Amino acid sequence: MAPSIRLRRLGAFAAVAGGAYFTVLSNPPIAASDRGAALADVRHRIADPSAAVPSRAVQESALIGSSASSPLDILVIGGGATGCGVALDAATRGLRVGLVEREDFASGTSSRSTKLIHGGVRYLEKAVFNLDYGQLKLVFHALEERKQVIENAPHLCNALPCMTPCFSWFEAVYYWMGLKMYDLVAGRHLLHLSRYYSAQESAELFPTLARKGKDRSLKGTVVYYDGQMNDSRLNVALACTAALAGAAVVNHAEVISFLRDDGTGRIIGARIRNNLSGNEFDTYAKVVVNAAGPFCDSVRLMADKEAKQMICPSSGVHIVLPDYYSPEGMGLIVPKTKDGRVIFMLPWLGRTVAGTTDSNTSITMLPEPHEDEIEFILDAISDYLNVKVRRTDVLSAWSGIRPLAVDPRAKSTESISRDHVVCEDLPGLVTITGGKWTTYRSMAEDAVDLAIKSGKLSSASECVTYNLQLIGADGWDPASFTILAQQYKRMKTSYGGKAVPGAMDTAAAKHLSHAYGTFAERVAVIAQNENLGKRLAHGYPILEAEVAYCARHEYCESAVDFIARRSRLAFLDTDAARRAVPRIIEILASEHKWDKSKQKQELQKAQEFLETFKSSRNAQFDDGKHK
Repeated sequence: MAPSIRLRRLGAFAAVAGGAYFTVLSNPPIAASDRGAALADVRHRIADPSAAVPSRAVQESALIGSSASSPLDILVIGGGATGCGVALDAATRGLRVGLVEREDFASGTSSRSTKLIHGGVRYLEKAVFNLDYGQLKLVFHALEERKQVIENAPHLCNALPCMTPCFSWFEAVYYWMGLKMYDLVAGRHLLHLSRYYSAQESAELFPTLARKGKDRSLKGTVVYYDGQMNDSRLNVALACTAALAGAAVVNHAEVISFLRDDGTGRIIGARIRNNLSGNEFDTYAKVVVNAAGPFCDSVRLMADKEAKQMICPSSGVHIVLPDYYSPEGMGLIVPKTKDGRVIFMLPWLGRTVAGTTDSNTSITMLPEPHEDEIEFILDAISDYLNVKVRRTDVLSAWSGIRPLAVDPRAKSTESISRDHVVCEDLPGLVTITGGKWTTYRSMAEDAVDLAIKSGKLSSASECVTYNLQLIGADGWDPASFTILAQQYKRMKTSYGGKAVPGAMDTAAAKHLSHAYGTFAERVAVIAQNENLGKRLAHGYPILEAEVAYCARHEYCESAVDFIARRSRLAFLDTDAARRAVPRIIEILASEHKWDKSKQKQELQKAQEFLETFKSSRNAQFDDGKHK
């Protein structure tokens, strides 16, 4: 049920690579017969392999250039999945859009997720046993969005088989029936059919799965499919796609106060501080969309000190273990552990990610996992594995804050939900929060629909993002990496004996292809021609060239931006990230013209950031039984 692809008004755009000159010109509404051509133009611009996003300075100028007499249509606060989704949705409807993010795109919850794009098996169970049609609708909707997220960014997302162990025949029948129902609900949005495997077959598919232990033996497993993603790179792709579609997106820019109409009191914009330069400026907009995730209440309180709380924050802790804990291409999910929680182990970017917890927490910029939460995860997975689970194997551990939403108009807190809430409880300020990564696109659609109604933005069309591929997706296929392996070197051959790397090896080629899609060749050219083909960290296929590319084309403004969001090194291996930071800063200093003082400051910030990732090296713990 794709939304109608219609476009009423589209600005005229001009983008010139290198100089990054970018303008948005307001045109009168275009005829219905031209809407298809206008949308085709947007798609072409996003898919253009030579496309270059406007520079950060040009984007900031677009925000500064708004005025009370010529405001933006929508100003978005928050550069997570939902905020960038809102910017992309609104820009592709032909609206004038700006977005500001206090830190970096995906710096909050959107980079600290479970990495799953899922329909919600547990919600289906609740729907059946509680006869809850609302929960069932959530599952239907999430399964439809799951398929679409994967199709819109196939280089960053994939289907992942997940194994559920059964230690009694009742469990085998129960899980088989439940997951067949999951397949049925997915309907035409099904990824692959689930199926049952015997204990022997399961051991071959997942060698580290325990077959016996604690007075029980494995009867078999049921394998079903959900989606998996590289969450922060998907978020960055959203931001860059929105920029190519005409939105002025600026990271490291913070809203410090709101602008109001003197007569009505309606919010008509915001005072913004550039956190890199310290400069402040006003940006005017007909509607402001608050998509600040866990911080949406602090944004609302800035506008109204009496605003009712919407967020019930929950902490989700994840740990990363070596690849031998799980086989490549097969995850393990236990729907109910001995204390009733869900636990999983999933292969991710050559390592194993395990989790998760679900506990009350306070809202902070850099949440840290507690040692008892890490121990809980280690305890839980050890019950299902035949390998020794050691605390010293934890390469990285992080905590994310889930912004569970409460509708401020509700009379009780019973409305706390995994679903999203969109409302305009303050004139001119639309808030969108709650939900999950899987449904970011439809959340954005709901927010833009309400913003159009609030600001009377009648010239906009219906949503067109349902089947809009993101930057790097057009023309990509799983074999695209072979072009890199065959046609590029990691460095040019040097007769001076300095450039050592030769061929673009398969691991590096696959990594670049999946991280950048069809734009991977541009990274390969930098590696080959600028002698930036060395790996940043031993054992990881991340190249020096990526730092330069991300600084030039993905708004990478700090070392932390790179190790946490452009690459995933901080999340995969904290110690490897720490060793790579000096070289990353060296390359960024060359790209951004940093002096020695700025480089020293960047090093300190990166070290402080990595201290919040509790690897075995920087954690204070009593190893106990996980030695």
